[in-house]
Amino acid sequence: MIADFLEFDFLRHTFFTGLLIGLIAPLLGAFIVVRRLSLIADALSHVTLAGIAFGLFLEKKVLGAIITPFYSGLTFSVIGSIFIEKLRTVYKDYQELAIPIILSGGVGLSVIFISLANGFNTDIFNYLFGSASAISQKDFFTIIVISIIILFSIGLFYKELMTLSFDEEHATVSGIHSKRIHLLFIVLTALVIAASIRIVGVLLVSALMTLPVAASMRLARGFKQMIILSIIFGEAAVITGLISGYYLSMPPGGTIVVVSIIILLLSISVKRFNFKRGELEK
Repeated sequence: MIADFLEFDFLRHTFFTGLLIGLIAPLLGAFIVVRRLSLIADALSHVTLAGIAFGLFLEKKVLGAIITPFYSGLTFSVIGSIFIEKLRTVYKDYQELAIPIILSGGVGLSVIFISLANGFNTDIFNYLFGSASAISQKDFFTIIVISIIILFSIGLFYKELMTLSFDEEHATVSGIHSKRIHLLFIVLTALVIAASIRIVGVLLVSALMTLPVAASMRLARGFKQMIILSIIFGEAAVITGLISGYYLSMPPGGTIVVVSIIILLLSISVKRFNFKRGELEK
């Protein structure tokens, strides 16, 4: 693998993209889980799939299409995130309705555009479950830009995001523009999902945003420690998943998720072992 890594650009792009995704997905996922909005990732991933299918349709049916499936998926994801935020303001007492509405719309559009693009094929399969050879140099640089935007935004608005995640009423009283921060947060989520689909795949991207966080919650003693452990677990899952997927000739999305589940089970076991040992010492 090392020889191939040095020889082929796409393998280097895949590996470095994986490192970036292993950083930004659990980082933002920590805020998503704390705010109990884990299903947002599923909703936006289905909207992203609709955008990808639309891009494939344009590639096959429209000569000289200027937008690739990756960028059409990115566009749909951002638009979907804005619609979710708008619907949350419409249904103020039932804000969770926004998620199934957008998810259903994404599924419906996906079916339509996939049918128009002549059904399932290798391209769709790669977007659904990830691919180790699908990341071009242009995509790689786009994901770098997305990662920089997310890291900069979280660093700049960390206090506001954390306050809104734990106590929205206090944040509003403190003078934080909650609507703007909400919109920023959900757009960042859309960007992470769009950036992650190349590695993990549309159907599995939410797992990379939640499973490392779920594992870190069993071991962390504070929010910052939870973020750090989430990133460590996310990077471990991505690296191990990419390497094992390479040798087993499998889509990396599946192996990354399986490794994430193993890490989660280990963290639960460690927590229980420490609890039982503490009880015995008493």
